Amino acid sequence: MENHKAFLAEAVQLAVDSVEKGWGGPFGAVITRDGEIIARGQNRVLLTGDPTAHGEVEAIRKAVMILNPWSPSIAEYHQNESTLEYIPSSDSDLVPERARMLKGCSIYTSGAPCPMCMSAIYWARIDEVYFGCSLEDTKRIGFDDSFQYEDFKKPYDKRRIHIEQIHPELGKRAYGAWTHKADRHFY
Repeated sequence: MENHKAFLAEAVQLAVDSVEKGWGGPFGAVITRDGEIIARGQNRVLLTGDPTAHGEVEAIRKAVMILNPWSPSIAEYHQNESTLEYIPSSDSDLVPERARMLKGCSIYTSGAPCPMCMSAIYWARIDEVYFGCSLEDTKRIGFDDSFQYEDFKKPYDKRRIHIEQIHPELGKRAYGAWTHKADRHFY
């Protein structure tokens, strides 16, 4: 598909711009729907000091803002519209319907998404991911995420970061609030 090349070229140009402006690493992304770009994002970690300001996450944030122009009043007035509109969930899901999010969209990135970005893509329900450079290519230029993939497989007590469950009775209070909310909206 010729559009694939154009969309990836746009993501790569955003990545190059980010590097040239000193905003962050060589990572850019575009999100498309129905053959049109609806959002663009580029790495802005050095510009903002925000370690989550990766190209893919920035593109997801912008796509959601474009598809939900009435935000932040979404909860009160528009919960059943656009990205929060209910659609059937997968057969293996515990609930029959979930919010649409970015279902029906594709994302094009200059490089294979890191674990954080890939998780955001899953949560956003983006249908397709296309990337230019592999994880090996990314590792060769000094961005190595392999330790994260390896760490996630380990039990909590063996991970690089101390992870410990404490006071579950306190956490259950928040879970109880969700469970007892009659009009909860699954996303």
